Amino acid sequence: MTLELLQENLTNPALLFFALGIVAVYLKSDLEIPANSSKFISLYLLFAIGFKGGQELSHEEIDGEVIGSIVLGVAISVLIPLYTFFVLKRKLNVHDAGAIAAAYGSVSAVTFVTAVTYLESQQYIFHGHMVATMALMESPAIIMGLLLISLFDKQRSAGVKKRDVIKHSFTNGSVLLILGSLLIGYFANAKQAEGIKPFTNDLFKGFLAIFLLDMGITSGRKLKSFFAYGSFPLLFAIFVPLFNGCLVALISAPFIHDISNRFILAILAASASYIAVPAAMKISAPKADPGLYLPMALAVTFPINITIGMPLYLMVAQWTG
Repeated sequence: MTLELLQENLTNPALLFFALGIVAVYLKSDLEIPANSSKFISLYLLFAIGFKGGQELSHEEIDGEVIGSIVLGVAISVLIPLYTFFVLKRKLNVHDAGAIAAAYGSVSAVTFVTAVTYLESQQYIFHGHMVATMALMESPAIIMGLLLISLFDKQRSAGVKKRDVIKHSFTNGSVLLILGSLLIGYFANAKQAEGIKPFTNDLFKGFLAIFLLDMGITSGRKLKSFFAYGSFPLLFAIFVPLFNGCLVALISAPFIHDISNRFILAILAASASYIAVPAAMKISAPKADPGLYLPMALAVTFPINITIGMPLYLMVAQWTG
């Protein structure tokens, strides 16, 4: 069963487009997605998943399962940066350790979107409240990373206003769009939602494939400088997310009974932010090297999650179910 899931993931067109982007960089091709188009597609993906999640949420009853998923998700986004920071600080400076810890405690919306598509392909029902869970997991990790840097940096930068960064983490465009779309989808009735269904549903997988092609190109470019840091960041970016995902899929069983919810929580725990966190860390931790934490999240953890991770987390969630 696991080999079949892995094989299906490896032949997924979205993943293959990601690989094509990396290959294009190493072949020195001029293949490139225009920046404005890439930004539009990323906004579209957030809008579509938020709106569909809101529609799903409008049909759900707010019960212990929903509350438990949200509470556990927020707790995860606080605890992961806390423990990973001390692991990272053994090998890296405080600024890099804090930025990476924030990235791995926060979430990747694109990994989430890919996981939702994968979940539905396995005939599981996606529950809309997990969109809210994902959106609420982004800011706590950024704030925790900031606090850890502030506490352990003996030469604090006087010009950095921490309140501005904390405000940014709550008003970040990706968080605002997905939460806003979730609310709009929640309040829209079925007839109104049907009017934009061709846009939110039918075009979704095609836009996802093009976006992942762009992510592959970006990853390929960042990989060149990443290997200068030795093997530690690479090993961390591979094994820590797999550990986090499997652990959450396992320990969430007593609190969350639905297999699909546990799978989504696992993929959120395993994912790493490469949009919101870099934007926040550019302001709050200018000494942290984006050539380190960005390739870790985007070029290593992201493909690991969508190839090995997703079938592995689903298997653990099924086993504990």
